[in-house]
Amino acid sequence: MNSEFFEALDLIEREKGISKEYMLEKVEAALISAYKRDKNGNSNVRVAIDSVKKTVKMFQQLEIVEAVEDPDTQITEAAAQEINKRYKLGGICEVEIKTKNLRRLAALTAKQVIVQGIREAERANIVKEYESKREEIVTATVIKVDELSGNVVLDTGTSNATLLKSEQIPGETFEVGDRVKVYITEVSRETHGHIVTLSRKHPGLVKRMFELEIPEIADGTVLVKAIAREAGSRTKIAVESRDENVDPIGACIGNRGARIAMIIDELRGEKIDIVRYSEDAAEFIREALSPAEVCSVELDSERSARVVVYPDQLSLAIGKEGQNARLAARLTGFRIDIKA
Repeated sequence: MNSEFFEALDLIEREKGISKEYMLEKVEAALISAYKRDKNGNSNVRVAIDSVKKTVKMFQQLEIVEAVEDPDTQITEAAAQEINKRYKLGGICEVEIKTKNLRRLAALTAKQVIVQGIREAERANIVKEYESKREEIVTATVIKVDELSGNVVLDTGTSNATLLKSEQIPGETFEVGDRVKVYITEVSRETHGHIVTLSRKHPGLVKRMFELEIPEIADGTVLVKAIAREAGSRTKIAVESRDENVDPIGACIGNRGARIAMIIDELRGEKIDIVRYSEDAAEFIREALSPAEVCSVELDSERSARVVVYPDQLSLAIGKEGQNARLAARLTGFRIDIKA
């Protein structure tokens, strides 16, 4: 191991942001491990790395005893004092290891450690960047579509990541080069496997899109209070205004529906019901069941509600395959029983 090794570490530190001290610690640990493995674990060894002099030395550590039983771990006092007069019985004698095998071992180990260290550090940097974007939207570019699995590989600007078929909006398709918004749900610090989990099905995607597209939500005038979603089909979102002069539903829809249209387009035509939030649970349930008109709402103490609607509104209140009632229940947190 020579000055080129230390120069390589300096270069890695500058270009990759991986500290030289971190890499040297890894090299030291790997050299000790490799040497012990070579000796079947029957030897103690110390590594001395001097980054100023650009040297790496290894010393076998031997216990000073009266009679040697294991030459890999022990040395007599007389033999130890031939190395250094200061060595005494019961102490530790260090013998520098100088062999061609050591040089080969050191070079190979250093290479392996540097490669592994770069991978670990790069992964750590990627994890850190994704952590700062957890539960946020990123705009990514499609770089590969797996025709068999349906999974899509995206360039997120931080790294390449996979959008699993199970996290895609049902029925949507992708082409290489497409730009698509994805929601970061999870970030893994494990050394193997996917670093990040991306989703287009998560309700958080819709919530963040409203925050991005609706200025009144971005500045805090309008609040998103609850959201319930069945991706690819329908979403209900409850909003509230902190300014009596601002209509929260109108703000979300925009002039001639321009604002909501942009969100619907990104969600591949998914229907979005914007409802007015209310602290009054009965009123909130009434709003959540829109577009159906509700006659009355009766609450009980177990977060259940009995809702009465006009006969001609029953199918609308329940919705296709029960979807409207199901989403209203998720949105409000109440079990809803609808009668005509």
